[in-house]
Amino acid sequence: MSVILIIVIIIAAIIVLVLLAAALSPKKYFITSRIDIDAPQQKVFDYIKMLKNQDYYNKWVMTDPQMKKEFTGTDGTVGFIYGWNGNKKAGEGEQEIKTLTNEQVVSEVRFVRPFVSMSMLDMKATALPNNRTHIDWSTGSEMKFPMNAMLPMIKNMLRKDMDISLVNLKTIMEK
Repeated sequence: MSVILIIVIIIAAIIVLVLLAAALSPKKYFITSRIDIDAPQQKVFDYIKMLKNQDYYNKWVMTDPQMKKEFTGTDGTVGFIYGWNGNKKAGEGEQEIKTLTNEQVVSEVRFVRPFVSMSMLDMKATALPNNRTHIDWSTGSEMKFPMNAMLPMIKNMLRKDMDISLVNLKTIMEK
């Protein structure tokens, strides 16, 4: 066999393996990250419900300090939209507050770039004894075939970034 034929067979085998992995992989994902903060629940919640405060703790928002931002509505209220257009890492999209209670912020994130997608974010601040707060931060979405083959790698990356963001939030809240 010629070298070119062997290379073509190897490339075809890799493509078949990726497509097979995608066919067998789930399309939906759900990730939760948690942290306890030594600060009162109301203080922490009042901070996280303001989407503009993500500029100071959210690793994803901090990837491009020069990104263009656009805001619609009143921050910390249902319907507020935080839009961004940044570099290759930050991408482009918007986050809208969909539900707000006295301890929970649920928002929808709509990405335009690097690829079109939508995910839900849920941050819940639960009061603990001794003026402490427990944060549960969840995100979930669906990835289309064959992109879902990358789901295990993406979930690990997202969880790591969420953990870093929560440590940043803890540092700010405990000052």
